[in-house]
Amino acid sequence: MIKINNLTKKFGKLIAVNNVSLEIEDNCCFALLGLNGAGKTTLINMLTTSVNPTSGSAEINGFNLTSDVKNIRKIINISPQENAVAKNLTVKENLELLAGLYGIKNSTEKIAKIIEDFGLKEKENARAKTLSGGQIRRLSIALAVLTDPQILFLDEPTLGLDVKARRTLWEKIAELKHRMTIVLTTHYLEEVEFLADRVGIISRGVLKTVGTVDEIKKATGKPTLEAAFVSLAEEE
Repeated sequence: MIKINNLTKKFGKLIAVNNVSLEIEDNCCFALLGLNGAGKTTLINMLTTSVNPTSGSAEINGFNLTSDVKNIRKIINISPQENAVAKNLTVKENLELLAGLYGIKNSTEKIAKIIEDFGLKEKENARAKTLSGGQIRRLSIALAVLTDPQILFLDEPTLGLDVKARRTLWEKIAELKHRMTIVLTTHYLEEVEFLADRVGIISRGVLKTVGTVDEIKKATGKPTLEAAFVSLAEEE
């Protein structure tokens, strides 16, 4: 479980994240929505220990965000918006390299299963630079999953993909949330409705609401998630 209490991040006079409190349950998909500059990336960067908070506190599966950084990094992984893939290595070599760096046991069997699970069997010996956008994103997430994280952060996982590739990746992500907690940032509201168990909407650094898609629509009196999101994002 992720527990966040009054978490704040300031950059000079700019308050990027303002007094956010939130709990994210185990083995669910939590989607964080916000316009560009709303604070979602800064919040994720704090939760993944890339940026220190200015004030407030958080626990990641019982580990303190600021004093247990090493332990947190052992139980999380992130698939960033910029694909973390070595373009000149093959699909299999990318996974083997990461397995070696992490000292993963029984890696041969594990890599074979992940390649199969992510639909990359036909491309396992192809260099990453020859893959399609959808295949690259699947490989990027496969690399993050290889370490068996308890919590997986996905930053815009389907950005730039066509409709078919996006749908294929959604199905893979949906399977993962039964094994780990997923924290997702995305601009695609359809993606949120397909994947997320709960949603948080952040605007100007303030967490405006948290709930299921239906709860948010009901609370705002809006017929769609898009209408609810726009109304909350535009609030002063």
